Amino acid sequence: MTVIKIPDLCLVVLVGVSGSGKSTFAARQFRPTEVISSDFCRALVSDDQNDQSATADAFDVLHFIAGKRLAAGRLTVVDATSVQPEARRPLIALARQHHVLAVAIVLDVPEQICAARNADRADRAFGPHVLRRQSTQLRRSLRGLRREGFHRVFMLTGTDEVAGAQVEREPLWNDRRADHGPFDIIGDVHGCFGELAELLAKLGYQVDADRSSARHPDGRKAIFVGDLVDRGPATPAVLRLVMGMTAAGTGLSVAGNHEAKLIRALRGRDVTVGHGLAESLAQLAAEPADFAEQAADFMAGLLGHVVLDDGRLVVAHAGLPAAMHGRASAAVRAFALYGDTTGETDEYGLPVRYPWAQDYRGSAMVVYGHTPVPEPGWVNGTICIDTGCVFGGRLTALRYPERQLVWVPARAVYYEPVRPLGASSAAASAAAVAAPPAADFPAAGFPAPGIPQAAGSLAPPGPAGPPGPAGQAAGRQPAELDIADVIGKRIIETRRGPAVTIREENAAAALELMSRFAIDPRWLIYLPPTMAPTATSELAGLLEHPREAFGAYRAAGVAEVICEEKHMGSRAVVLACRDPALAASRFGIPDAGPGVIYTRTGRAFFPDPATERELLDRVIGAVGAAGLWEQLQTDWLALDCELLPWSAKAGELLRGQYAPVGAAAVAALDAESRVLAQAAGRGIGVSEQLASARDRRILAGRFVDAYQRYCWPVNSVDDLKLAPFQILAGEAAVHALRPHRWHLDLLGRLADSDPGTFRRTQSVPVTIGDTASEAAATAWWQELTGAGGEGMVVKPADVVHSGEKGLAQPGIKCRGPEYLRIIYGPEYTLEPNLVRLRSRGLGHKRSLALREFALGMEALERLVAAEPLYRVHECVFGVLALESEPVDPRL
Repeated sequence: MTVIKIPDLCLVVLVGVSGSGKSTFAARQFRPTEVISSDFCRALVSDDQNDQSATADAFDVLHFIAGKRLAAGRLTVVDATSVQPEARRPLIALARQHHVLAVAIVLDVPEQICAARNADRADRAFGPHVLRRQSTQLRRSLRGLRREGFHRVFMLTGTDEVAGAQVEREPLWNDRRADHGPFDIIGDVHGCFGELAELLAKLGYQVDADRSSARHPDGRKAIFVGDLVDRGPATPAVLRLVMGMTAAGTGLSVAGNHEAKLIRALRGRDVTVGHGLAESLAQLAAEPADFAEQAADFMAGLLGHVVLDDGRLVVAHAGLPAAMHGRASAAVRAFALYGDTTGETDEYGLPVRYPWAQDYRGSAMVVYGHTPVPEPGWVNGTICIDTGCVFGGRLTALRYPERQLVWVPARAVYYEPVRPLGASSAAASAAAVAAPPAADFPAAGFPAPGIPQAAGSLAPPGPAGPPGPAGQAAGRQPAELDIADVIGKRIIETRRGPAVTIREENAAAALELMSRFAIDPRWLIYLPPTMAPTATSELAGLLEHPREAFGAYRAAGVAEVICEEKHMGSRAVVLACRDPALAASRFGIPDAGPGVIYTRTGRAFFPDPATERELLDRVIGAVGAAGLWEQLQTDWLALDCELLPWSAKAGELLRGQYAPVGAAAVAALDAESRVLAQAAGRGIGVSEQLASARDRRILAGRFVDAYQRYCWPVNSVDDLKLAPFQILAGEAAVHALRPHRWHLDLLGRLADSDPGTFRRTQSVPVTIGDTASEAAATAWWQELTGAGGEGMVVKPADVVHSGEKGLAQPGIKCRGPEYLRIIYGPEYTLEPNLVRLRSRGLGHKRSLALREFALGMEALERLVAAEPLYRVHECVFGVLALESEPVDPRL
């Protein structure tokens, strides 16, 4: 019996002439869903599996299905003749595209037997010349199958060997899913044996007296992320220990780029002796003659990456995207050892690493090293634990599954890095910090890293290209914009939150809006973020209640919050210049007037420039009367506001949606109630239906009352009210980061100086955890909403709060029950509807709010730092792009 061993995941190509028994063999050895037959695909597109005119379309379908299966990680078998190199070539390309091995199984059956089989099939009406041509093509192919790219080639000669063959599946070498640990994953050692021994001891391992191996009394296994060698003082000792642990089953290492280069040097290849290689070669030369050979063999056998614990954990030296997990190709190994680069070099002459972790969305945890960072940081379920021990940093281990970091300090600076360990660089962007759950960082090593301000020197990178004045990229004017800055997929680094990924399709939607409807982009310095509602309340008759908002901040570790009145208007950003000439000198917009008022999507708030100018003049006058120009040392201010009434901007929405719904509901339910009352008067048993109709009529009336509260006639600017609640920025500073109390106090002076134009934002401070304080704020909310107000927004008093669980929501809106009637419909308070609405999902909305907030703050900070306009606009455009992500608009 011939045993054919194939990987669990591969592309199997059956090769043989018509009648050689490929389909019978496939049916016996593989599941029906694993086999894709060219005959089947030909029938799919033409209703006739023998219609040769449909062959091209049939193979398009075959390749498409095979690609989908391979992308999903499923073994795929192609049942076609595949006797021509040009027929096999796209299959080899498909395997490479999906990083799987290609296996050829050749069924070499005598031509006369194949002819007899075909003759017994009425649907095989082709002459003997077809079989002769296929047999000739098969003979020509046999010697070259390996060169074409097949990893394994199996020859089955004659019918007996075909019938007696047995296919067995085996896992790839990198498939260690059956190993469940627990593990201690250790970062780049680089020859630092003393620190490695100390770290192993701290982790509980017992190192042998001769330092040839180590073991843990609880059966834990050490996993090394590669780069065991070079630069440090004791590469042979590190290798000896790791080799011994691997042989004993107590350790395992993946390959690093330094091992790959050292192997080539030890085997006489021409390599550049740099980056610490000379130290390793000199140290190995002092060892017994056979040790270097043993070490080279060991390093040559190291895997590019390993998949552990049922696929929950992946370890690779430079990280690995989800599409490459458990796959086998030269591209996978290259990425695992070297990572990916942008093709650029940084100011130190080193390659700029592509921040793959920012795009990672896989389910497995990925632990890696390669690029040293001052502190490890979680990014989308990945973590870099190379903390630069050889450069004087630390040697770090991650305990799995505990997700606990343990480290020891370097005993010396053994090697001076080209880039200082703490230097900001795009190369470190893949390790930008995003806070994990609190349990990820117990007090056994690093403190829990926070959002960027707690990320040490991992600051967002500056503009691409050589630095110029105020961060200007060389050769580019500060106000110059380019469509290339915003199209396609982008990753934007922020100071106040994690890096934000903008998908290509969202960027395209934003570009459409920006190019067709937005104001001059030179005015667009900020777009307000969306805001998440509070978690659903379980209180009778309520969907939202302050209790859940306070609970959310309590869980986030926020001690003080402020509850601000939520005005029912339309969001407006007001950018006002003290002198109209400033629009040209500061914002590069000549003859533009003293400022602009725009919506949260970047459109002009007023279609009439005269109305905008009159309101701006009032804002500028009030700011002057309140003394804010002098106090804030600026000649321009950006304010975040609500502009009332709602009907001033939402008139079409009211006339086209809310008013018709309300009128129709009232009219229909009045008529229904009259008919039912008449029926009841005649003794018909409709009392239950009548009561329901009357109750629903009351709810319809409340719906009309609810939206009418926020409407009044607007005939001039005198009828408008501006309710500013935050000073975003001025020439001297980003004021948006100041405590909310500071904003409300200063903006209250605008209402004092011009009460006809400005409306003060009421507020109540709350100490979280103080029952009386929370109760007082709740009573205030009930008073506001009972009087017809929209509700309130609960915010951290200090604006930005980063705790063990990451960045807290910058604001949580808590809307009143009658206002929500406008959002969810007149009858949303009926219990069946409330039950359904209480299952609303808030996760995406919360994520969106945090990302947009981080981008908004980043835009302002870049603006105040006098960075080029395209750097500011990158963030503003990002907020608009995120707005096109699908999320329930009622939230």
